[in-house]
Amino acid sequence: MSYSMSDLLQLVVQENAADLHLRVGIPPVIRLHGILNRVEGPPLRPEDTEELMRTITSEENIQQVRERGGADFGFAFGELARFRVSVFKEKGHFGVVARQIPTRLLTLEELGIPPSVRDLLYKPRGLVLVTGPTGSGKTTSLASMINIINEERDDAHIITIEDPIEYYHHHKKAVITQREVNVDVPNFAEALRRALRQDPDVILVGELRDLETMDAAITAAETGHLVFGTLHTTGAAKTIDRLVNAFPVTQQEQIRIQLSTVLQAVISQLLLPRSDKPGRVAVFEIMINTPSVAALIRDNKTFRIQSDIQTGAKFGMVTLDGFLIDKWQQGLISRDEVITKSQDPTTVMQKLQEIEAGLALEEAEGRR
Repeated sequence: MSYSMSDLLQLVVQENAADLHLRVGIPPVIRLHGILNRVEGPPLRPEDTEELMRTITSEENIQQVRERGGADFGFAFGELARFRVSVFKEKGHFGVVARQIPTRLLTLEELGIPPSVRDLLYKPRGLVLVTGPTGSGKTTSLASMINIINEERDDAHIITIEDPIEYYHHHKKAVITQREVNVDVPNFAEALRRALRQDPDVILVGELRDLETMDAAITAAETGHLVFGTLHTTGAAKTIDRLVNAFPVTQQEQIRIQLSTVLQAVISQLLLPRSDKPGRVAVFEIMINTPSVAALIRDNKTFRIQSDIQTGAKFGMVTLDGFLIDKWQQGLISRDEVITKSQDPTTVMQKLQEIEAGLALEEAEGRR
């Protein structure tokens, strides 16, 4: 075989790529700045992918792939990097996706997260949701937030529940406990129930993926803990609707009332390709739960939350569309990207045309 797993992982680290894909029938593929690039060489055969997979996968995980069709785990590539690995079966063969986890925790400023988010890290209780599609940087943002709490709060026992653990945190001012689903505890809901007996102050739930976990997270936030969680939604209104609709109809009114009091904020994010140089840039929407927003949640009027975000700058709120336009004006993202990713494309297009007309007028006057 012409490939070694060590060389492929070395290439990912060297190029600072996000992912490595191994599939039968094509050469290895790395994702760099959002684009899939094939490694030079012959297509992988079934025995090649199995051999490469076995170099980083335990027998226990291979057994899990055979029984359940897939296994996810964290893997340390020496001192160079950590990877989140997904091994699975497709068309009867093994496939692998390994995502590189940066070794250095970035600051909120480096990630481009609006300053209002820092205030949330000192709240005594409540629920903070970080949302966005897969690969939008939610885990990285949360790891940076947890790191700030770890460095600056001597009153916090932090418990993280992850599948798998991606960033390893060391005890700093805070005490930190990291539990891995399927290794330390069977599932998220069970880990959350146990966490409440372990004197936690801050709890991070890697993913609110089922009703039981959502219920346990809301309860934990209600009983005096600061809870961080993620959902694969974009925008505050859709996130709240997704949470409420996960519950039976008979419980939804009660959940709306609970959410209106425990929710602190919804941070939605996307990662977009840069237009000025190779790389990607994060864009955000921040919704802070003000009394007005709480009333809209309680009264099932989430469709009106967007207008509260638009007028809530003094509370630290930021609209996704406003953030996109700012990044475009800074020359970081393309005009097309702004329109396709915006929540209200018609209004955004008008705004862009107004800005462009204003710039054209300034230029014309400057030439006179």
